[in-house]
Amino acid sequence: MERRTFLRGAVVGTSAAAFGGTLMHGAAYAAPAQPGAGPYGALGAADANGIMLPAGFTSRVIARSGQTVPGTSYTWHSAPDGGACYADGTGWIYVSNSEVNPSGGAGAVRFDSSGTITSAYRILSGTRQNCAGGKTPWNTWLSCEEVSLGYVYEADPWGVNAAVRRPAMGRFKHEAAAADPVRQAVYLTEDESDGCFYRFLPTTWGDLSSGTLQVLKAGSGTSGSFTWQNVPDPDGSPTATRNQVSGAKRFSGGEGCHYANNTVWFTTKGDNRVWQLNLSTNTYELAYDDSLVVGGGAPLTGVDNVTGSSFGDLYVAEDGGTMEICVITPDDVVAPFLRITGQSASEICGPAFSPAGDRLYFSSQRGTTGSSSGGITYEVTGPFRT
Repeated sequence: MERRTFLRGAVVGTSAAAFGGTLMHGAAYAAPAQPGAGPYGALGAADANGIMLPAGFTSRVIARSGQTVPGTSYTWHSAPDGGACYADGTGWIYVSNSEVNPSGGAGAVRFDSSGTITSAYRILSGTRQNCAGGKTPWNTWLSCEEVSLGYVYEADPWGVNAAVRRPAMGRFKHEAAAADPVRQAVYLTEDESDGCFYRFLPTTWGDLSSGTLQVLKAGSGTSGSFTWQNVPDPDGSPTATRNQVSGAKRFSGGEGCHYANNTVWFTTKGDNRVWQLNLSTNTYELAYDDSLVVGGGAPLTGVDNVTGSSFGDLYVAEDGGTMEICVITPDDVVAPFLRITGQSASEICGPAFSPAGDRLYFSSQRGTTGSSSGGITYEVTGPFRT
């Protein structure tokens, strides 16, 4: 059964619809995605920005680290990382983290209905190594510190309200967050070689000031059932959160996280996997594993940030690899969508679609220089499947 047949549906909460579950009849699991022809065809020659794209797609640079954002007086931050888009009347906002320590934080770029940049500004300052994060259903940005005993900060994409630290969400080496409005939970990845996967249950949905932090418990296999157990001491001291619950499942370097339609996906860089939690049945499986690609030649390596489209495609950015964003389709095909050339010392971060789904934003964290001061943030426009 194709994922599209099983889970084709409407948009749920803040996430795109129906990158579906592969679970059938409770205990049967689909094989992880395999290489095949991508939905947009082969990549063409690199354009003027050094990006290889399928026919019909174009790119532009919207910001460079250390330089003012075009049309504004705001200087773009170093090491752009995780990002998200927000509807803003007839336009939209793209938010981007800064993965430097100290003085990480996050910035934003505002666009009008035609895609013209109208302003840019800071939304979070004075934090450390803000890597990825996640969008909430109430239109705030969760910016995650990737440091030992790091915090989650809740920031306003419009830059009006001051950002707030959310210690109840746990202190550990945070990476990404994904909100689930159905279960009123926020899922959290941990960037440790023996890290865990968490969920935070706010006391009141929409208010992250208090709640319960839980960790996923499961066997050692790559598929099976899972449960949640409360983390006794979310502040992670003196005992790290990942070491407080016996039987907590270990993951090798948690990275990106995305929720849609009763499913959450997250990536682990240590073993180059995309995991899938089927939340309706409390089961898990692999959506992708480069070591299980038939015939060799895995197209996706260095898995990192992840997002989804309204059509149900999953877009996974590479940290290293061949500097590609790869697409995993609902029928379990994985293929390159784009490739950045001449930037092998960088990584791709922050993929996020505009509200209409026709523009994809992302950054090359270190650009052509290989330094955090050389980051470049891009927009790709074209006939995305919606």
